[in-house]
Amino acid sequence: MRLFDTHAHVNEERFDNDRTEMLDACFAAGVEYIMCPAVDRATAESAIALADQYEQIYAAVGVHPHESKDVTEEDYEYFKDMALHHDKVKAIGEIGLDYYYDFSDRETQMKEFKRQLALAREVDLPIIIHDRDAHGDILDTLRTYGKGNFGIFHCYSGSWEMAKECMKLGYYISFAGPVVFPKSTRLKEVAQQVPLDRILIETDSPYLTPPPFRGRRNDPTKTQFVAEEIARLKGITADELAEIALENGKRLFGIQ
Repeated sequence: MRLFDTHAHVNEERFDNDRTEMLDACFAAGVEYIMCPAVDRATAESAIALADQYEQIYAAVGVHPHESKDVTEEDYEYFKDMALHHDKVKAIGEIGLDYYYDFSDRETQMKEFKRQLALAREVDLPIIIHDRDAHGDILDTLRTYGKGNFGIFHCYSGSWEMAKECMKLGYYISFAGPVVFPKSTRLKEVAQQVPLDRILIETDSPYLTPPPFRGRRNDPTKTQFVAEEIARLKGITADELAEIALENGKRLFGIQ
């Protein structure tokens, strides 16, 4: 199975003790590409460092809604410079809104989300959207301030009606471990209906580990279980689903 984990924080500190071994195991198991997103300046730098070290890893730069209260002008200058001049930086992300935790106030989250939408248009890169309990505001913002943006709804958690609106705006729908959870019946219904040419798969490692590994650290090899579940829902083989998702990811991120 050829896999593209389109969202894995392999630069996260939980991998510090065995990152090399973990990544070697991923590549040996069929993971061909990993997109490592940033949540702030420091993680953008570490994602790029990993992308420099491994041919199979690509990086995104940007500020997560949790960290948006701390972003600086110098950070934006760095993001723009890397987006324009580093050939392994393929997206702006992860960006968006998180109304579950509100670690940054909602006004600040919205301000930085809009600014990063503008940055992505300026550098002509896709965006990786984090949307937690903010479905309406995310869609309204994209319709009003996101004309010309494109990208991914990462770890999709919305309804089928919302997915249709996202796809009308030009976005891919990415599924992570929760689609494998037995009780995620609504999410399974969405995955069953999203057209194959709009599907991406991911792990959000080290988080959201799918069965049968719940409770353990997630890693990109577990993309396999996401592929297997969506393939089952669609009545195709896991290899077919993984291949389609891989090609979708390469097309979106401009990977040759």
